[in-house]
Amino acid sequence: MIINGTEILPGEETKVSVNIARLPSHTPIDITMTIARAVEPGPVLLLMGGLHGDEINGIEIVRRMVEQGHHRPLKGTVICMPILNIYGFIHFSRYVPDGKDVNRSFPGNRNGSLASRVANYMTRDILPNIDLGIDFHTGGADRTNYPQIRALLKNPINEELARVFKAPFTIDSKFRSNSLRWMANKLGKNILVYEGGESSRFDEYAIQLGLDGALRVMKHLGMVDDAPAAELENRFIKGSFWIRAKASGLFQTAVASGDSVKKKQLVGYLTDPFGDFKVSVEAPFDGFVIGLNNNPLLHQGDALMHIGRVK
Repeated sequence: MIINGTEILPGEETKVSVNIARLPSHTPIDITMTIARAVEPGPVLLLMGGLHGDEINGIEIVRRMVEQGHHRPLKGTVICMPILNIYGFIHFSRYVPDGKDVNRSFPGNRNGSLASRVANYMTRDILPNIDLGIDFHTGGADRTNYPQIRALLKNPINEELARVFKAPFTIDSKFRSNSLRWMANKLGKNILVYEGGESSRFDEYAIQLGLDGALRVMKHLGMVDDAPAAELENRFIKGSFWIRAKASGLFQTAVASGDSVKKKQLVGYLTDPFGDFKVSVEAPFDGFVIGLNNNPLLHQGDALMHIGRVK
């Protein structure tokens, strides 16, 4: 395997840094990854975080994989990439300087803007080298996602891996055009997306579930000997709905992320800060809270709560 001109032989572990761009300050934008290869051949697994720079739970999951030595496989190869969007990471941002989302920029262009260059590097040099991957994310814009796997489940490999990962929820998720998962599929690669917690905040529960799920996938692939058993049922979501604010105001939730709810159950209130109204918010159907907006100040039409219906 050759990454950025560095050859990694079976039985070797190497850290590789790839320069993508340079800021006007001359600050380099590098992508750093740890690659560990076993002597015995096997699958090539990508573990990555920080595609959105402010989603730090995924960064911590991959960091712990390396720190704890779980990235060293019994067979095959593990590529650990903690931070893909290094500019977003150091600026506490989902985006890059021109406001673009790297995860909407694939396949990218080596001569394009920063988002396009990062996407192009992944498309050209990383995705062709892997067999499968796990892309770790969190909720964005003050929203928390209860730990969940998102994958296109009509692909039997995706469904198998999702069942092995055993997140509390598994969501059948179509591809977004120009996303990493969309691009990987075009190249015949399988990527699971793990969502857990909220951007810019560590969520130990979501971090640990993500780490445990990754180890279960590695055990399934024969890359490690042992992995923690899942403590929660893996519920498959067959449909979901975002409850949206019917008026601008302050939202106070009556349920927590991960809770089960019944149809017509009171799940929160929208209130006017001047005391002019108080509007009850009800669940649209029986299901589970798989996403929750933590920002109490909302405008009419804003997303309040994501309810998933169990298959």
